[in-house]
Amino acid sequence: MNTHPQTAPAARTGTAAVPGTAGAPEASDALGASAARIRSAELEKLIAEAPGRFRVLTGDRPTGRLHLGHYFGTLHNRVRLQNLGVELFVIVADYQVLTDRDVADDLKGHVEELVLDHLAIGVDPERSTIFTHSAVPALNQLMLPFLSLVSVAELNRNPTVKDEIAHSRQSAVSGLMFTYPVHQAADILFCKANLVPVGQDQLPHLEITRTIARRFNDRYGQGGSVFPRPEALLSSAPLLLGTDGTKMSKSRGNAITLAAGADETARLLKGAKTDSERHITYDPAGRPEVASLLLLAALCQGRTPEEVAGDIGSAGAAALKKTVTEAVNEYLAPIRARRAEYARDRAQIRRILREGNERANAVADATLAEVRAAMNGDY
Repeated sequence: MNTHPQTAPAARTGTAAVPGTAGAPEASDALGASAARIRSAELEKLIAEAPGRFRVLTGDRPTGRLHLGHYFGTLHNRVRLQNLGVELFVIVADYQVLTDRDVADDLKGHVEELVLDHLAIGVDPERSTIFTHSAVPALNQLMLPFLSLVSVAELNRNPTVKDEIAHSRQSAVSGLMFTYPVHQAADILFCKANLVPVGQDQLPHLEITRTIARRFNDRYGQGGSVFPRPEALLSSAPLLLGTDGTKMSKSRGNAITLAAGADETARLLKGAKTDSERHITYDPAGRPEVASLLLLAALCQGRTPEEVAGDIGSAGAAALKKTVTEAVNEYLAPIRARRAEYARDRAQIRRILREGNERANAVADATLAEVRAAMNGDY
């Protein structure tokens, strides 16, 4: 899951203490990420052997159109897993827009745009379930008992929450921000997802989900297991910079969206930041802006950045931007065509979402009934 936030949209074995790491959170974090990468490689083999064993929950917050950073970071991996035969649930986390915003502007429009982006890249509503958080009331009912299983201190020290608070758009941090990891736990566990594609920064969120699943099973499972402990499928997602050389972001206006036309893409890339050195080389540390453009072209062409740089040589930044523009527009052409086709029938978009909501509600209601029975609350 980008799970959400760029949600999400993960596989991981846990963060057991290791001798010598006490009092060294950075070392522990690095160790946890290392273990997650090893486990992710193992999981990829298991997925290839028996994809039907896995159910994935992933998704995004509807705060604007998705861009190339999202696509190469998480979106194409969702389609890959779906096409392998993994059961895919994609949550449009509309309630969670409010975690760091005072209001959710044009929420309906953003929800439809997010669904359009997923359909355009190849998420198949016949094989995968696309749904909105707000349309599944059981998610919020699950969150209440889950909140009783974690302490305020555990939520307060979550590094992902700390980072989100630091970058919050709200004048004051709302209580929803602190419950955000538990919100995500309900999203993941309602469908009993056992696999969550995430980036390394989302591992702490997933660890809270795993903790909640374990504690619920220990407290109410009566020797059995109500919930799986979902694993993180770590993405090897490349980092693409925006056209201004900073992190690609919807809010910064430096991203190329999947919905952008060929002319708009050319205009944005023409203004992309490079450097004064004429000979084009792939040097992520020394020439990050140039390297990001080379990487983007390489991803679109199925080549290495070094190969793209070798072709351009001393032709300079103009030739680099021309190469990238042609590569991006050629790669996105079929995605844009599908998007335009779906966009012509908004009623179909709403139907797909309605059917996805119905499927998600059926799963969530069954899980909630199981939780109530485990807690002796089925009266």
